[in-house]
Amino acid sequence: MRSTCTPASRRGRRTVLAATGLVAVLALTATACGGSADSASDKPDATPTQAGDTGGKVKIPADLAGKLKEHGIDVDKWKNGGWKDWDRDQWLSEAKDFVNPVIEGLWKPERMQSAEEANKTVTTKDASAGQGISDPDPAPVAAQAEKTPYHRNAAPVGKVFFDSPDGPAVCSGTVIKDVNHPGKSNLVWTAGHCVHAGGNGGWYRNIVFVPAYNDLGKSEAELSNANPTEIAPYGNWWADWASTSNQWIQGGSETGGDGAAYDYAVLHVKPEQGAKSLEETVGAALDVDFSAPSAAEAAKMGAWGYPAAPPYNGLKMFKCVDVPGRFSLSTSLPTMYRIGCTMTGGSSGGGWFRVLNGKSVLVSNTSIGPADNTWLAGPQLGRDAEALYENMSKTYGGR
Repeated sequence: MRSTCTPASRRGRRTVLAATGLVAVLALTATACGGSADSASDKPDATPTQAGDTGGKVKIPADLAGKLKEHGIDVDKWKNGGWKDWDRDQWLSEAKDFVNPVIEGLWKPERMQSAEEANKTVTTKDASAGQGISDPDPAPVAAQAEKTPYHRNAAPVGKVFFDSPDGPAVCSGTVIKDVNHPGKSNLVWTAGHCVHAGGNGGWYRNIVFVPAYNDLGKSEAELSNANPTEIAPYGNWWADWASTSNQWIQGGSETGGDGAAYDYAVLHVKPEQGAKSLEETVGAALDVDFSAPSAAEAAKMGAWGYPAAPPYNGLKMFKCVDVPGRFSLSTSLPTMYRIGCTMTGGSSGGGWFRVLNGKSVLVSNTSIGPADNTWLAGPQLGRDAEALYENMSKTYGGR
């Protein structure tokens, strides 16, 4: 078992859904992501664009500077690269300790492409710990490449970049609606382990969301001469606040641990350049379904993301659609959803969608999977997840 921020490789294929899965994929794509020209322009608004070579200019608002000082962190040192210091005493962990000052120009295209995933595997014994409350392993479903341009077919989906003690890392995320700020959401849904290391660490740094990353799905060779707007058509969006569950902060581990069933997070973001909200800029956002339907009630689910470990390279968006089953690491933990899917590390945090009342809604996110990349598991989003979302909306949504 691994967290899906992890590199591993294996190809798999499932033909059971060949006839019906395509219909489900098209329905999810069109409803969730504005597949028609009416809901997204033929060319994304190029502003705000990704910052150019600014020499790593740092903007630290007074309130964040005060918070850094409160935790004994030298502000000038932070500006000059002190954020690279992962001293245990300065790796902020508590929910209230999150800091993420904007560093213009830090996430250039080449740095994004260098982002990797940390190896997070568990033993076969751990993977079978939930037997008795888990359904049989699903057959692998081969991930399908999303249609390009992504801003027309999967506009709310993007990549989450962050810095960890091991270097630049990457996950996936989804633009979600903000119930208290309709049409002007700045909220992104992802996994808890994409923002916080769990019980043995703290908050990651320089967390950025890039919607519709590599919009045209270009190859590595083609991107060598690409302009920044082809990599980040809607610019870079820095998290000025992040929330994840207390269960993840206290019990999350490199293998998921007791926090796996609560492995979700919400980011409030702001543009590196520009003033419009994320939802206005991208032109799409998804509602979140907090009803926590059982696997049997949920029918088909689709997972979207940017797998980065072999045989993928993180440059293109993929998706899997399957009928979910139940999975749990322990009888003492809530049941998670599980689908067959061959997506690898980098797909972590990517949204899971289902059709509810005729429209696609986010119902989970990619959390963990096995080392052979045959399936993915994600948390059920119930009262705890809804409370986290509502607090983020009410407290930070109007920033």
